[in-house]
Amino acid sequence: MQNAEVKAEYEALQPEYDIIQAMIEARVSQNITQKELSERTGITQADISRIENGTRNPSLSMVKKLARGLGLQLKLEFAPTPSER
Repeated sequence: MQNAEVKAEYEALQPEYDIIQAMIEARVSQNITQKELSERTGITQADISRIENGTRNPSLSMVKKLARGLGLQLKLEFAPTPSER
């Protein structure tokens, strides 16, 4: 039962981790520091660090600001849930 609980928790958190990973990859690939991204977005460097470390959940508004600060378009998608096998 614990394995099923762990799997369910992992799957529940996966979208947040995907957003964090995409943000970090975009920032690093553009050679932008957290401080520079902070200046571009008006989001504090501390908050950007917390988001990247997974200790702060950004609002949709904040994610939009981050995307704009990175010169990217934010896409939100609803997709079917994979079937259990």
